[in-house]
Amino acid sequence: MVTNLEHDEQRPSTLDGVEHHVEQVDGRPVHWVSAGSGGSPVLLVHGFPETWWVFRRLIPLLAAEHRVIAVDLPGFGGSVLQDGDRPADHSSAAAAATLHALLARLGVGPVHLLGQDIAGNTVFRLAAEHPEDVRSLIAVETLVSGFGLEQLADVGNGGAWHIGAIATPGVAEFVFTGRVREFLTRMWFPFLTTVTDAVTPADVNELERAYSQPGAWAGPQGLYASALADGDELRALAASAGLQVPVLAVDGMGMSSTADGMRSITDRVEAVLLDGIGHHVAMEAPDRLADAMRSFMDRTDHER
Repeated sequence: MVTNLEHDEQRPSTLDGVEHHVEQVDGRPVHWVSAGSGGSPVLLVHGFPETWWVFRRLIPLLAAEHRVIAVDLPGFGGSVLQDGDRPADHSSAAAAATLHALLARLGVGPVHLLGQDIAGNTVFRLAAEHPEDVRSLIAVETLVSGFGLEQLADVGNGGAWHIGAIATPGVAEFVFTGRVREFLTRMWFPFLTTVTDAVTPADVNELERAYSQPGAWAGPQGLYASALADGDELRALAASAGLQVPVLAVDGMGMSSTADGMRSITDRVEAVLLDGIGHHVAMEAPDRLADAMRSFMDRTDHER
């Protein structure tokens, strides 16, 4: 169980061995960190309530053999619009376009693309619309609209209450302003993590800071609203373009939801179910996730 921790600074947390970058990409600020220099590149894309920081234990494990980039999605963390910036589209389509532009700017593709949680639509779009950018897709505890994600919003049948709340403009700011720490420590991590002490006070501090800054809920609101509206479009995209890359589906929570969802899109799915792990795989079992990723990426690179 995470505990309260006094903290008097609002500077973003960092990690030894990573470099921070912020640039304007497609007219919006994008923050990412990078580590490592050799091997095939890896792009890590977080979910909610997350930023790049949730990969802090995974990055060093991968960076020994790969160039690793972990991004803050548009409207999240260091990629939040500042006062005076024009309003932006934070849909999954816009997020995928921004990641495509970022990869073109960096000249690092094709990448092994990892997406988790609400990033599922974004990484699926990037892989399907820009196959030249992606050499493999690693789906972690995520679903795609049109292929199972909408069921999570059906609160009458066990769905998650937060999806509809965050998708509705203005509700997240009203509900969570001044309550981010309480939400994280009382209503989120205790129910969605299994490994004791996987989420540290430092993790809570950083996520509280990120989600307490002005404009911090625009990104989540845009992605969740998009998740409820994308189904028809993504089914059509899957039927027309499909996925041309192999998929590693990583599940926790004792369920094969990610693997089942991905198998409804493509037959090139390798599934890993990590027992004893909750929803936040990169925080709870970074060693086991890194092992599964390295084996999968090595085989993919060899086949290429």
